[in-house]
Amino acid sequence: MSRVFVCVLDGCGAGALPDAAAYGDEGSDTLRHVLERVDVPLPNLAALGLGEVVGLPLGTPRRDATYGRLAERGAGKDTTTGHWEMMGVVLERPFPTYPDGFPPEVIGPFEAAIGRQVLCNRPASGTGIIDKLGDEHVATGRPIVYTSADSVFQIACHEEVVPVPELYAWCETARAQLQGPHAVGRVIARPFDGASGHYARTSRRRDYSLEPPGPTYLDLLQERGVPVVGVGKIGEIFVQRGVDVDDHTTDNTAGIAACTRHLREMEDGFLFANLVDFDSVWGHRNDVTGFAGGLAEVDAALPAWEGLLGEEDVMILCADHGVDPTTEGTDHSREYSPLLALGLTPGRYDGVQEDVGATAFAHLTGEEPQLPGRPIG
Repeated sequence: MSRVFVCVLDGCGAGALPDAAAYGDEGSDTLRHVLERVDVPLPNLAALGLGEVVGLPLGTPRRDATYGRLAERGAGKDTTTGHWEMMGVVLERPFPTYPDGFPPEVIGPFEAAIGRQVLCNRPASGTGIIDKLGDEHVATGRPIVYTSADSVFQIACHEEVVPVPELYAWCETARAQLQGPHAVGRVIARPFDGASGHYARTSRRRDYSLEPPGPTYLDLLQERGVPVVGVGKIGEIFVQRGVDVDDHTTDNTAGIAACTRHLREMEDGFLFANLVDFDSVWGHRNDVTGFAGGLAEVDAALPAWEGLLGEEDVMILCADHGVDPTTEGTDHSREYSPLLALGLTPGRYDGVQEDVGATAFAHLTGEEPQLPGRPIG
């Protein structure tokens, strides 16, 4: 019996991809830029080869470490695109985005379905928009609908004005409507609470993703009876498909604790985790210090994780995209994923995102991968 543990450090990109300029991301380098600005000790990540990945003198990798960078081949630079590609679904065209807000053919049917007009309907900072429009929302009950540079339809409502179950129902309505040419990657419920001038998001966010357009390595593992445990947003990203246990943690600390618990309890199978705070809490808010602190928290967890690995187990740390907090913008960036691993062929390995899923599938089934990607070793 063996296990594969993949931990996605959401947004921890490792340098601009060759086509980054087409996305407005030339020069982005999330991990390197954070480490250049904050002197944070990361001895365990450095031992896995972090310095080799980002091009900084952080120390010599240990002999059993596998490290490198993974390119994203498909179009886009968001959570859904990155995770789907890891699991063998490579998108030929990006999800639609709305830099001028959603058109009438999108907003009109949504307003008719919920019986209320919306506020905002334009790209906005999630925390900034509830500060700006929270009072009007509380007074009128009209939901705040906004988007970003990503393919998202976000609905923010105060929990005392629109109960969370009703907000979720509205998101399900939007998800059902947003198909075809307007099939955004995710509809996101953004509940908040607090009083005027002190509004704050709550932990009851929920994402409603599109269903992957084809089979994923998660589906193939589940078909073969291999247990699949998702931590964080994994279940939502894959619409629960191919996931036997959905441990929906909402922050890094809880996610790290869940990974430790599952490594203690799982006898075999695939543990697939997402640590979201790098992206949602620090990256989008350009909080370089917070980002560095999050890396330190992961670094501190690594000895416990490694201590729970068996001789046949594999551990992979990677990312889905970048979100460089040192740049002027606050959006995702088109970057390589870092690869930091144990249990594979040691040394430098540079490949593509789908190699992660191919590696998990081959290691856990003994079969040749049937989707894009090749085993890392």
